[in-house]
Amino acid sequence: MTHKTASRRRFIATSGALGATLSLGLSVPARAQGLAPTTTMRGGANNYLPGAPIVDRIGGGGFMMSGTVRRAGDGMPLAGQRIQIWAHTTEGHERDPESHGATLTDADGVFRLEMPQIVPAFGQAHAHLAYDSAEFQTVFLRPLMDSPSQTSLTADFVLQPA
Repeated sequence: MTHKTASRRRFIATSGALGATLSLGLSVPARAQGLAPTTTMRGGANNYLPGAPIVDRIGGGGFMMSGTVRRAGDGMPLAGQRIQIWAHTTEGHERDPESHGATLTDADGVFRLEMPQIVPAFGQAHAHLAYDSAEFQTVFLRPLMDSPSQTSLTADFVLQPA
């Protein structure tokens, strides 16, 4: 067998194997697709009050709302981002101004805000969160709790530049 024939056979075999791998969706080194931005949730903006103050805690506390904020595409943690949080709690309704507060993300893009225990409203225990500053597109979230007895809830944001 000549060198040309061996090279041609190797090329055909490799091309066939690559084609089969791609058509079957098998593992091929993937290109980075980037982190997709968070989509605003239906009902997330319900009872939103623009400009809620940055607070150390909402009410008497007892429930921890937390999460992360990252940039779409590269997933870089975003420090200093304002997240507003509100909910129907043991101390007030989600439409009450005293049930609203905002916090800022730390250097790792993490936010935490203690608030009163969330209780069901319209049959569901849930929180409302918003990123509403000018640097990135506004996103409203409305995560549901698995149980009204939960004492914490996490919600993450991936933000798209405005």
